Amino acid sequence: QVFTFNTVEIKVQPSAKVKNGSPMSIVCHVDISKSTDFQLKHNFTIFKDSKLVFMTVSDKADARYEISTARSSDTGDYECTVEADGKTKSSNSLHVWVTGMTKPILTAEKKEVLEGEVVKLRCELPEEVPPLFFFFRKIKMNSTPKEKFIYESYRNFSVVEFSVEEGDNILQFDCFGGRNVKLEFESSEHSNKTLVTVREPFIKPTLNAKPSSNITEGERIQFECSTVVAQMRDIEIILQRNKTILHGVRDQKLLKYSTVATLEDSGEYLCKVEQGRASKSTKLNVFVSELFSKPLLVASMSNLDENKELTLSCSISGFRKANFSILRKNSNGDILLKNSRNLTMRVNVNDTGSYTCKAEVKGIVKESKPVRINVYAPVSKPTLSVVSGLPEVVLGKPLRLICRSMMGTPPITFRFYKGNEVKRTVINDTYAMFLDENIRQDDKRGYKCDARNNHSSGMKTSNILNITVIVPIKNASLGSIPNGEVEDGSETAFLCSVNEGSWPIHFRFFKKTDHEVLLFEKSEYADRMLWRKETMSRQDTGTYYCMASNRANVDVRSHPITISVILATWQKGIIAAFVLLPIAGAVTLTSWWFLYKKKNGNEWFPSICLGTNVSALATNSTSEKLTRQHNDSDYYSG
Repeated sequence: QVFTFNTVEIKVQPSAKVKNGSPMSIVCHVDISKSTDFQLKHNFTIFKDSKLVFMTVSDKADARYEISTARSSDTGDYECTVEADGKTKSSNSLHVWVTGMTKPILTAEKKEVLEGEVVKLRCELPEEVPPLFFFFRKIKMNSTPKEKFIYESYRNFSVVEFSVEEGDNILQFDCFGGRNVKLEFESSEHSNKTLVTVREPFIKPTLNAKPSSNITEGERIQFECSTVVAQMRDIEIILQRNKTILHGVRDQKLLKYSTVATLEDSGEYLCKVEQGRASKSTKLNVFVSELFSKPLLVASMSNLDENKELTLSCSISGFRKANFSILRKNSNGDILLKNSRNLTMRVNVNDTGSYTCKAEVKGIVKESKPVRINVYAPVSKPTLSVVSGLPEVVLGKPLRLICRSMMGTPPITFRFYKGNEVKRTVINDTYAMFLDENIRQDDKRGYKCDARNNHSSGMKTSNILNITVIVPIKNASLGSIPNGEVEDGSETAFLCSVNEGSWPIHFRFFKKTDHEVLLFEKSEYADRMLWRKETMSRQDTGTYYCMASNRANVDVRSHPITISVILATWQKGIIAAFVLLPIAGAVTLTSWWFLYKKKNGNEWFPSICLGTNVSALATNSTSEKLTRQHNDSDYYSG
């Protein structure tokens, strides 16, 4: 009994796309080849999305999984596996789509609510499998529906709340669901409409103004705001003007508020009644006409010298009967100067400031625009100086000057001069700065500054400031006499000189060893300096250099020179004497020995060494030396 699986197939009847609520069948078919005609049991297993949904045993080639009412939850990937006598074969996967969703069921927690409360709704999609989308709608007459969307990952229902607002009377709600199938969105039909009735907890408030909403400033105006409530608990009435709260009451049906009308009381008034989440309001526009215009303050002068007379006058256009007062503005509170429309006073610098006047009619007080009064003290003679202190500047560096006027009311105008040329104008309080970056060595012009303010005395000028231009040191050089080699014990002169530089110049002489050794230093009103070292020793052999500096504070270093200290002539003579004396002694001793031998008749040395004519030559030579006269030009001692 030999067999083999040819194919295993899965199909859907009537089709792979089935309408929700219709019957459908999942059919698994197996094709087997046998060696003989024998009976073979087949184990059929059908999976949906890898989960077992149907299983049967049959000797037939087909197995049928019947679904009498298809639902969207039956959508998925189906696969069939057949097992027989230890052999197993599976079909390909087949996607089945049950189109359409069940109609959702919507329920409301309450059928009747008050304004300010919430309506709690529950929408359910029976027989549907999450994840699901839920859409809720709040429908009101002559208004666009309000929608809310909720995604449910693990359940087939959702709950939402809608607030009940002012003006909601009869509300309708519905919902529908949706899902994603193979990147396509499918939605259900809408649920039944649920009707909710809304009751008012209180009526819209009424707002009145007495005696009228059009009133003249100075008159008293009273506002009344009332409502009718079903329940007094937690009721609140608030009165606002241009969003500013004026008054409020709790657990009352009536609010009253009165005030003396001013121009600032014109505007939009709002009466708002609140209870819980419910809120209703009423608006009223109020116009307050002007009783009199703002007063005008006039000053005889706005800029004046100290000790001058100032007159301030306050008036109202077309209106004379008023109570006037003149004040000076102050950060800690206005200072009353006089209860009158006119004020005359002699001023000083401390009277500088802003002044206003006030006018009062029928309890209405109005203030004028402030008038600025400036009182000036004359400037003192300015002083001009260099910021760094000394009246000098290094050539190539900028010169920073400061001009000060110790007295005088600001603002003060400062002008800087170089010679008679104006270089800069600055407006400041008590001082000003000037930077001159164009400094030349031959610049002989002096500096000055002047200062003035709005005082009638005019301008004051400083003394002329003359500046010394300091030229930095350039090219220091060092020489010595004698140069190079110096005898031990002799004197050496070192000369340090510069090509350029302002006097005095500070010269310093150094010897270079493991560390720099300062030998001598001195300041000179000259471009060179000679330093004499009287006695040189062998320890003074080495490298020397000099450095020069002046008030430019720049050290300029010369090239180094090398000095070698050698033996003096008399030291050489002593050394020669110590070397030659032993040699002369040896020669003298040898001569004496030869003479001694000759006198004793022992002449073997000459006859052997020189031959027979030596004696005659020696005799002649000796007699010649004895008879020759001394000549100074031929005589050398030693």
